Amino acid sequence: MFEQQTIMMLLEGVRDTVYMTLASTLLGYLLGLPMGVLLAVTDKDGIHPNRAVYRVFDVISNIVRSIPFLILLILLIPFTRFVVGKSYGSTATIVPLVITAAPYIARLVESSLKEVDKGVIEAAKSMGASNFDIIVHVLLLEARTSIITGATIALGTILGYSAMAGTVGGGGLGDIAVRYGYYRWQTDIMIITVILIIFLFQIFQNSGMKIAKVVDRRK
Repeated sequence: MFEQQTIMMLLEGVRDTVYMTLASTLLGYLLGLPMGVLLAVTDKDGIHPNRAVYRVFDVISNIVRSIPFLILLILLIPFTRFVVGKSYGSTATIVPLVITAAPYIARLVESSLKEVDKGVIEAAKSMGASNFDIIVHVLLLEARTSIITGATIALGTILGYSAMAGTVGGGGLGDIAVRYGYYRWQTDIMIITVILIIFLFQIFQNSGMKIAKVVDRRK
């Protein structure tokens, strides 16, 4: 149905999309996980309430999440160029993806940690556990299933954002869909890229849910 060059282009698009999505999610969690922990711990009902710290991260999270991704992508072009030397392509797209994903991930982590049974936390405190021990051995451990589920949701969201980045030369399947499906009116390529994106989403979703099910101790 397609010539060899088109097939190779689509395969490279899949590779770039997977690369952007996984790398952005991983880096997003490196920033978002500790941010989410801080939000949960310093909240008024947390194990170490601190209104000032919570307020700072709460405002940062709300501001970044309130900016549409495409607008943020454009706003960050100078910063992206400074970090990676260019503002287009799959590697450059990771920069705005991470900045967008981190606050979103932080909220997912915060929500997961707040689901932990207060009785378990109180029991750990009564046994003399420090706040650090409670975070590592109680909060994160007890919330791991919810955190993995949240990571699955984050993967799907970041995959969608990576496709949106194609409108400004972000690389991957989104870029192919825009260049060939929109500007050149090649509907067949547009349909194939959409199918591939849906296929990748299903792989991420099913894999994440299976992992969450494996580590879930509530059986």
